[in-house]
Amino acid sequence: MTAWTPSGSLAANIEITSISVRRGDVIQIGGQPCRVADLVQLPAGAKRLFFESGEGLTMHPQSRLIALRMMRKW
Repeated sequence: MTAWTPSGSLAANIEITSISVRRGDVIQIGGQPCRVADLVQLPAGAKRLFFESGEGLTMHPQSRLIALRMMRKW
């Protein structure tokens, strides 16, 4: 993961699904924070997430996770 730099953004914990996940979301898996680097749409509404660390995760349409998302402050 890259180092934190002040940017005028707010961080919020939100519930995500395969529909609402975005690049840049930070998902904690096994106590390890993983930032989503890329997404691939799969059949039946699933998505394959690729993290900056090189690991991958498949989110099925029923999957619900908590993610840290940076909200831009306007």
